[in-house]
Amino acid sequence: MNWHVQELIRKALEEDIGHQDITTENLIDENQRSRGLFLAKSAGVVAGIAVAEQVFRTLDNDIEFTVIINDGEEATPGDVIAMVEGRTRTLLMGERTALNFLQRLSGIATRTRRMVEMIRYEKAEIVDTRKTTPGLRWLEKYAVRVGGARNHRFGLYDGAMIKDNHIKAAGGIQKAVSTLRARLPHTIRIEVEVENLEQLQEALEARSDIILLDNMDVDTLRQAVEITAGRALLEASGGITEETLVDVARTGVDFISIGALTHSAGSLDISFNLE
Repeated sequence: MNWHVQELIRKALEEDIGHQDITTENLIDENQRSRGLFLAKSAGVVAGIAVAEQVFRTLDNDIEFTVIINDGEEATPGDVIAMVEGRTRTLLMGERTALNFLQRLSGIATRTRRMVEMIRYEKAEIVDTRKTTPGLRWLEKYAVRVGGARNHRFGLYDGAMIKDNHIKAAGGIQKAVSTLRARLPHTIRIEVEVENLEQLQEALEARSDIILLDNMDVDTLRQAVEITAGRALLEASGGITEETLVDVARTGVDFISIGALTHSAGSLDISFNLE
């Protein structure tokens, strides 16, 4: 388990339990043992099952955790996703935190899978963005991969992307790209965000590796693909929904970035019941 995720789990438990679970510790005998079931209440793609297990192990490693439906597999209402056996106190104290992670990540994976399937026969690939919940980016981007899409850059440190405000501050697209070319290793590709076809021409003349077409309508995207003619990879972005996704994919762009995969995905309905 990634150390960052372990620390995230620890902080989540600390946030929920504080110094004491006053209900459980004053009601349940410390030696009582139980089994709990994670039950799907709606259909979707499971993601984050190992995180749910680690929640209970962080509280007490003396548990048995049995996975029935693995990450990436689909659950239907009534399916048992996983079972955990151990001290009843452990199960009661960990259930909400485990569910929060499992429901959130499964919701992202479910929405992602649905959108990926919509354009499965098109060239374009769906990618995520940095519009993630602070502190949860690693997990949310993992859930996107479980759903079948690809990750865009993880942060400002692992990809060079010149956005509109960079262009303004640097004095134009040509100057911004040439400055980065001179300072970055040849192994790093440079992506430029453009808002119209005039800026697209500038980005092509500057030899940008990837060009993000921001908030362009379908007709303009088609023109951008024709103008580019394979000289750079093209990424469509900005307000793309399930209603417009297929039309955007059919323009011929290489990537479609969708912030809603993470920032607007609902949680999958999952319950935790003691037997």
